[in-house]
Amino acid sequence: MLRKIGRLFVIKNRFEAFVIIYALALGATTRGYTYIEQFPPYWGEALFLAACGAVMLAGAAILDGLKARKELEQLRAMDENRRASDS
Repeated sequence: MLRKIGRLFVIKNRFEAFVIIYALALGATTRGYTYIEQFPPYWGEALFLAACGAVMLAGAAILDGLKARKELEQLRAMDENRRASDS
């Protein structure tokens, strides 16, 4: 049962990744807008850019992780096929 619940928190394809990145971007821009309202002009803008930049870095890491997982699955499948043909 825990495995089934755990699978809900795994990003399986690029569409899911982009939905998550979009949600992170919405949160970051909302937070950035709050920074602009609460802090002096240049500090608020700097914090806004930092929040948006963090989303860009997180999005790149998510997409790279998906690519790496796909390549790993392909390598495992090739290894299993090779072992089956050697037997």
